[in-house]
Amino acid sequence: MRNVLVAALVALIVSLVGTPFAIRGFSRRGYGQLIRDDGPTTHHTKRGTPTMGGTVVIAAILVGYFVAHLVFMRGVTASGLLVLALMTGLGIVGFVDDFIKISKQRSLGLTKTAKFVGQAVVAVIFGILATRFVNDHGLAPASTHLSFTRDYAFSFSSVGFVIWAYLMITATSNGVNLTDGLDGLATGTSCMVFGAYVIIAYWQFRNDCVTNAVHNCYSVRDPLDLTIIAAASMGACFGFLWWNAPPAGIFMGDTGALALGGLFAGLAMTSRTELLLIILGGLFVVETLSVIIQVAAFRGFHRRVFRMAPLHHHFELVGWNEITVIVRFWIIAGLAVAFGLGVFYAAFLSP
Repeated sequence: MRNVLVAALVALIVSLVGTPFAIRGFSRRGYGQLIRDDGPTTHHTKRGTPTMGGTVVIAAILVGYFVAHLVFMRGVTASGLLVLALMTGLGIVGFVDDFIKISKQRSLGLTKTAKFVGQAVVAVIFGILATRFVNDHGLAPASTHLSFTRDYAFSFSSVGFVIWAYLMITATSNGVNLTDGLDGLATGTSCMVFGAYVIIAYWQFRNDCVTNAVHNCYSVRDPLDLTIIAAASMGACFGFLWWNAPPAGIFMGDTGALALGGLFAGLAMTSRTELLLIILGGLFVVETLSVIIQVAAFRGFHRRVFRMAPLHHHFELVGWNEITVIVRFWIIAGLAVAFGLGVFYAAFLSP
């Protein structure tokens, strides 16, 4: 447990202390956020706020993870390295997207095709490697079985799993990206979901079928290492939220949003909780669905269901204050996380 605490604390400190340096450095270079003209007019005052703060979050997670291993002389695992590589790969895609926006002085970065290709390459590589590196107990970082609180009998083919991994990774990374439209909204929600995965992965470690074959034990390859990653991620997000809370001094940008979304997918697949992530990340799901509904309604019936999508912008245009939207959406996110943890624990207690 000490290495989990060290990972969280180190990541928190790196993010909390490092973010002000990033704010000053990005400000000097003119790496400011561009605001959409068709969005809420109150957002125009945010133009020029430093972006690409996700670089600090990614760095803090990596430093927290590796310092925790160095302090306790604990070797890294295949599961941990694959999840971190997934996060970093998507972070690079997001960084390129952010950099194009800044250098071209426009609100759109990579084209949809280029972004699709970038996400697909990272997701496919992860999907291929995640079912390899089988340990002495026959466990790979991820399983080809569909999972909720543990693996189901239904199993994908090798190609099917890669496609499933791609769908999960792009859905979660885009979901966080869509939610990252208000100061601290995506960051605060991410803190809660990562906190849930600290509990889930550590519970799996304490009830591992290899070391503690109790009733309803878990067959997960490296649960403790996943706990360390989740703890480092939670700490990094808390540190960044200090500066990203309204009024935000920095935005995470696509760099952070895509990376954190990929991290959620990676943790879900390696902890065998793929469908449970839909509940834990309920706010991200709602935000994504609001965009899908809006686009489908406009293309099919030339009508808008919401004044603007994603959903948080709809409530701003209705007249809610930005902070009111953020806090109420955090409440929704917290309730989703609490319900997801309840479902996970209830499954463990089931006969």
